[in-house]
Amino acid sequence: MTRVLLTGGTGFIGRHCIDPLLARGYEVHAVSSRPSTVDGGEVTWHRTDLLNGAESRELVAAVQPTHLLHLAWYLEPGKFNHSIENVRWLRASLELLEAFSAAGGERAVLAGTCAEYDWSYGYCSETVTPLVPTTAYGRCKHALHQAFESLIATTDLSGAWGRVFFVYGPHEDPSRLVSSLTSVLLAGQKAPCSHGEQIRDYMHVADVGDAFAALLDSQVAGPVNLASGRPIPIKQVIAGIASRTGGADLVQWGAVATPRDDPPLIAADVRRLTNEVGWRPTHDLDSGLEQTVSWWRDHLAPKENP
Repeated sequence: MTRVLLTGGTGFIGRHCIDPLLARGYEVHAVSSRPSTVDGGEVTWHRTDLLNGAESRELVAAVQPTHLLHLAWYLEPGKFNHSIENVRWLRASLELLEAFSAAGGERAVLAGTCAEYDWSYGYCSETVTPLVPTTAYGRCKHALHQAFESLIATTDLSGAWGRVFFVYGPHEDPSRLVSSLTSVLLAGQKAPCSHGEQIRDYMHVADVGDAFAALLDSQVAGPVNLASGRPIPIKQVIAGIASRTGGADLVQWGAVATPRDDPPLIAADVRRLTNEVGWRPTHDLDSGLEQTVSWWRDHLAPKENP
């Protein structure tokens, strides 16, 4: 049986990778720095501080994984883009990769980001669009990818780099667009928004988790965009949430100024994901928002006293 070490197992995307990995026959060993509350079949959990190189090496030696799906990173909303924590996670990721390779690991897939691309191009292709990250987050992810490719070139390790675009769904941080707007409208409060004309590629987090599992289970190498391939104006997302929460009259269009450097278009070329990995999303925007709003409605509802 193939044995996968999944880092970031309690994270927004990581928790949605567990069932797809189990369905593909992997023995899943998931890592978290805190106790797990994630449900998901027969999973072995390991509480490890990956920022501690000694603990990473001990973990790899104990698990002896054949595969690695590395998603763990510092992602605190409003802070992660320009935080020194990106440098710490770059270093920690390199130590983990080195330990995995030295222990005979066969294949690794790491999480990249669309923030590696030059967003002035709008359309992001793995083979055409320049990589010109402008944040500490994007630069450190890009540096990790380059080091990862060098490791692959000098060892027997197989690997791919999954570039994540815009994600929404259950368990999202409450301060992100979809989650915060949903909670505000469910509470019957006014929701100041931008004009919403910016075009983005949103994908439901369950699909992102399944795409990572499919990429790991394939032999595809190099960078692969993990996105829906269906770019839409943000106002379509906002309107979809508003219609499902009964808050259409609470949305205040244009009340939030759009930053001058906010790209009008960030869209993904998904031909590698579709044609080489052989994967397509199962959620469209309507079904994804319906499920997401329903989840938030349940989790924001007041709990009855026993």
